[in-house]
Amino acid sequence: MPNKVQEFNNYRTQMNEKILNDDGNKIIKRIFNLDTNAYMAGALDVKTKELLGLVASAVLRCDDCIAYHLETAHKQGLTKVEVMEALGIATLVGGTIVIPHLRRAYEFWDALEENDQQ
Repeated sequence: MPNKVQEFNNYRTQMNEKILNDDGNKIIKRIFNLDTNAYMAGALDVKTKELLGLVASAVLRCDDCIAYHLETAHKQGLTKVEVMEALGIATLVGGTIVIPHLRRAYEFWDALEENDQQ
């Protein structure tokens, strides 16, 4: 049975392929490309950009975005302490309405760490 991280990635991959293989909308493809390029190293390093994306995603209450940025942050070597401090800022800025998303973020981070142990 796939775990939480695998389920997220499988669904995301499947749907992104469907979307990107549809030639009907060049705007969507350009948005995907812009998103990919925006998170590449520049004046800010990738780790910093992922934390910025994570905080913005939490404040906007997008669980898929939070999971994406958590996984990328994890792959970039950010620690749980660093990530949770950023999520603390997100909760401060976004208010208590962010707390349910914070809970799911903790759960997803735990799943990422469990995958490391397998």
